[in-house]
Amino acid sequence: MNPNTPLSPLPLSHLADVQRRVLSVAQLRAHGVSAARTSAQCRPGGQWQQLLPGVYLLHSGPATDEERLHGALLYAGRPPAPAQGAEPPPAPVLYCEAVITGLAALALHRFPSAPPLLSLDRIDVLVPRTRRLRSAGCVRLVRAHALPRPLEITGVPVAPVPRALADAVAQLTDADAVRRLLTEAVRGGHCEPAVVVKELSRARLLTRRHVVDAVDSLLAEGRALTEDRLYNMVSTWGLPDPVWNVDLRLPGGPHLGGVDAYWPEQAVAVELDTRAPRHDEEALWSEYARKREHLERLGITVVHITPKKLRESQEQQATVVRTALMAAADRDPAAYVVVLPR
Repeated sequence: MNPNTPLSPLPLSHLADVQRRVLSVAQLRAHGVSAARTSAQCRPGGQWQQLLPGVYLLHSGPATDEERLHGALLYAGRPPAPAQGAEPPPAPVLYCEAVITGLAALALHRFPSAPPLLSLDRIDVLVPRTRRLRSAGCVRLVRAHALPRPLEITGVPVAPVPRALADAVAQLTDADAVRRLLTEAVRGGHCEPAVVVKELSRARLLTRRHVVDAVDSLLAEGRALTEDRLYNMVSTWGLPDPVWNVDLRLPGGPHLGGVDAYWPEQAVAVELDTRAPRHDEEALWSEYARKREHLERLGITVVHITPKKLRESQEQQATVVRTALMAAADRDPAAYVVVLPR
């Protein structure tokens, strides 16, 4: 008797359908299938086939996209065989330290421009940097210092959109494809532009010309969406109409800076923070802070709103602005400033 064959094979009934069709060699052994039987089943004319090193497809037809995903995770995660008599772990535990990323992840996030899973030659899988494993077959390993907290989609661990985007963009040279993916991330409400740019910066992709061009379009797209939400907030929550997108100056003096909305009678300004991480982030922040401090010294209240706050808590932001407008009567009059179109 093969010493690696368990005395009491585990039943297959606890596995989901796809997990019954795709099993690792360790799982087959735990279920009482010997290496000899596995080899026999995978011979020409046999009922099984080897999908990846150490991973087997228990039918002879083409693998479905679901089977390819689970096979990629089994290969990259290499789960240990379940202990005798112990309850089998749930699927996410089986795939520990392996997360679907890149275009495959974006397809699972339902990005319209991401190719269908079956059309992908490679499935990108995030694994720890210290993992001693190589890319093989349809699996391309992407090594990371720390794995992101995955989302579970259709029973598999999937990287969050910003990380999946960065890993997809790293493999793309088509500027239009990169621009479409980044734009869909913002328009689809998956994430804010600044988060995407931060992830691209972390991946050192902002040195590529076609990526930088796509990021510029992304930031313009994100700012336009955020401005639309600001207009909607003022209208929906009954705030008085401000003057929009104006520059403030001291009479005969220096330029104080631009603001996105301004109520002259109350000396209240709203500024949208649509900055994104760049190499000159520290300088940009210093300039922004100096402008805000200068305006506040002149008696102008500056309400700072981020795109995320405007998207997720619009009523709360409207209350903040309304409170600032109402408090104007209790403050000393602000310095006179000239308001010019921006």
